[in-house]
Amino acid sequence: MNSTKTILAGYSGHGYVVTEAALLSNIKIDGYLEPKEVFPNHFNLNYLGFEMDPNFEWDRDINFILGMGDNQIREKLGRFIKSKSKKILNIIHPSASVTKMLTLGSGNFIARNAAINPLVEIGDYCIINTGAIIEHECVIENAVHIAPGAVLAGNVKVSENAFIGANSVVKQGVTIGRNVVIGAGSTVIRDVPDHQVWIGNPAKLLKK
Repeated sequence: MNSTKTILAGYSGHGYVVTEAALLSNIKIDGYLEPKEVFPNHFNLNYLGFEMDPNFEWDRDINFILGMGDNQIREKLGRFIKSKSKKILNIIHPSASVTKMLTLGSGNFIARNAAINPLVEIGDYCIINTGAIIEHECVIENAVHIAPGAVLAGNVKVSENAFIGANSVVKQGVTIGRNVVIGAGSTVIRDVPDHQVWIGNPAKLLKK
């Protein structure tokens, strides 16, 4: 009998979406971690405390799921959990269309009706949100959030901690830099340098 427990880190908000996808994928969640107990507890999960509590029992046999939607928090917590030599599961909604030719890290969430095509590489702690489309040979680095309805055409690279807004389109071969934000509904037709916010159709620099 498998004694490994599966614990959700981050329950409210985006965590509800992740919880539903995990349960639909027949992954049993044994409880959740938050700084304080969440109400309403829609899925009736057990509150197990907070992972940063010095009394948390890291010696237990535990797998983790990342429930939060913020890129930077996901990455920070993911690295902390890995430092404790614990496994972080990927959660893929059963309705998502995901190629078998995918290179996938850990701690990722692929949401309802997302589509990921052949030869895509995805790092750790990413969110591919509802209905997003990732075309062939894209590279998505760590802690990236692709928002609902966004489309990455072929051979796009999205660098660490970037956010691609809802219903945006990134044209083929474009590179999105680190810590970039692309505003909702934008069309990106050229490379975007690190640490910038772009918006519009075609997308232009809003601020550095």
